Amino acid sequence: MSDNVMLVIRFHPLGGEDFSVVSQDFDSEPEAMTAIARALDERRSLVLNHARYDREADMNGVVVNLANVVSVRLSKTDSAEAGQYL
Repeated sequence: MSDNVMLVIRFHPLGGEDFSVVSQDFDSEPEAMTAIARALDERRSLVLNHARYDREADMNGVVVNLANVVSVRLSKTDSAEAGQYL
C-alpha cells in the first residue's frame, strides 16, 4: 500500500448513533473531503477499500450507505474537538 494517511471518519446519521471508520484510502485530507462530499452530493454509498470499522483490529473493505447521514467529521486523530465537518 502507498503512504496514504490514516484518517478517522466519523459519521452522524439522522436519528441514529454516530460511528467511526479509520481509513487509509486517501493520500490527503482534501482528497478524502472531496470524495466524501461527492458521494454525499451524488447520493451514493462511500466505498473504502482499506478501513477499520469502529476500532476493529483488521483492515477490510467497508461500504457506508450515506442516505441518512447528516454530517461527517474528518480528522487525523480520534478526538471530539478535532476535524472538519462536511
